[in-house]
Amino acid sequence: MSAPHAFVDAHLHLWDRGQLRYPWLEAAETAAIAGGYGVPDYCAEAAGWRPVAAVHVDAGAHPEDGEAETLWLEGEAIRRGLPTAIVARVELHDAEVDARLAWQAARPLVRGIRHLINWHPADPGGSAYPDDLTRDAAWQRGYARLGDHGLSFDFHGHPPQLAGLAALAERHPGTPLAINHLGLPRPAEGLATWRVGMRALAAMPHVAVKLSGAGFIASPFDPAAFADIVAEVIDVFGPDRVMIATNFPTDRLFASMDATLTAYRALLDPLPAAAQRAIWGGTANCFYRLGLKL
Repeated sequence: MSAPHAFVDAHLHLWDRGQLRYPWLEAAETAAIAGGYGVPDYCAEAAGWRPVAAVHVDAGAHPEDGEAETLWLEGEAIRRGLPTAIVARVELHDAEVDARLAWQAARPLVRGIRHLINWHPADPGGSAYPDDLTRDAAWQRGYARLGDHGLSFDFHGHPPQLAGLAALAERHPGTPLAINHLGLPRPAEGLATWRVGMRALAAMPHVAVKLSGAGFIASPFDPAAFADIVAEVIDVFGPDRVMIATNFPTDRLFASMDATLTAYRALLDPLPAAAQRAIWGGTANCFYRLGLKL
């Protein structure tokens, strides 16, 4: 099976542990994907789906390696044709945040920033920080600088953070915001907090969401377990603000790329052709300013 329309992968990761440091890949639970993952590996896995472009999102490199990661990815793009664009790493509460944002914004492939700030009050092991940085004054000041540098923001966090993020996003409508991995809903905990936060975010036209990370919702990978969530996200945001993304190789912890994209295709097939075109490529092309003729 292949993508029914031009496919732009809105979220992939590449890493070379000989070039950069990736502390999270030292954990036992990531051993299956901890080896190097380069453009040839990605192209081999995605061959049947023929992506026309792919956006690299901060791969969890060491905080001091954000600029080095961007330079390495630029070299890969020159040598191998991918990635098409970069969402770089900058810690928004860094004392030198403005200079770091300026440096990244000047790079030709950089379109946005991601700073992993996932936090959950009941899950310290799944939290990158001991507190919710969406409500931290220093972090908010860094977020406020994104728009002045023409940068978007990719958010990876848990449902209890969505309300704080929505309040911040409302104050900065000039900063496009992409919610990663369907907002990481946790059905076992109930969806009320997730639903309130996602609807608040969807009310703002500068916010989009990625159809990715479904394996986080249900493991083992089970499309029936996330079908209603995918449908709700599309209904609330509209297809012009939903973009499909593999999140590979991370999502290989749950299923192969063929299984992942086949599941998404089955869920999207009932939609009108225009909606499918947007989700498979049009939304990402617009959000990340790729300039493709799809």
